[in-house]
Amino acid sequence: MELTQRRALLEKRIKQMSLEVSATQLDQLVDYLGLLEKWNKAFNLTAIRNPEEMIDRHLVDSLSVLNIVQGPRIIDVGSGPGLPGIPLAICRPDLSVTTLDSNGKKTRFQNQIKLALGLDNLTIINGRAEQCEAEPFNEVISRAFASLSDMITWTRQLCATDGVFLAMKGQYPAEEIAAMPEGIRLKTTHPLTVPGTDGERHLIVLEHVPERG
Repeated sequence: MELTQRRALLEKRIKQMSLEVSATQLDQLVDYLGLLEKWNKAFNLTAIRNPEEMIDRHLVDSLSVLNIVQGPRIIDVGSGPGLPGIPLAICRPDLSVTTLDSNGKKTRFQNQIKLALGLDNLTIINGRAEQCEAEPFNEVISRAFASLSDMITWTRQLCATDGVFLAMKGQYPAEEIAAMPEGIRLKTTHPLTVPGTDGERHLIVLEHVPERG
């Protein structure tokens, strides 16, 4: 798949989602994809190897929450090769994006992307979520990371008291919502439109239950 074809397909998908992405940001997304494909051959960063599939299942899927996240500080937990954190950092320079992953190969790749694309709003942490002691964030997001219960258990300290957890899921996870830890409740759900991808997608927004004063 040639570079111009990749750019055209990604631009088409972005228009299908009614997103506003500049030409420079589109170029950065394509550059990110190219580097991901290159590094993936040596370091096995993702099981998806076809560039067209990478566009739909990685980039487009990540961008499906672009107009929902608010920040200003957001952490992507279990980020892998930087998904959704790096596409969000590219397309939302107003956000302060932190990515967290325990796999050194994947965070080294992310650092290379930060350098190559000049992403000054991106911070990368190599470590385990439950051991991370960063200042709490407004939003904690994860994509295919863990069950809602495990996500809360491992990242609770990373979410500000008035912050939210954003879990990117496939089908609506009714059983997981019913089994959430004490002190956390469902705030809202956003059905996500991900052109080029089969199946349902949802963004589950969770919040702390306010303490009674």
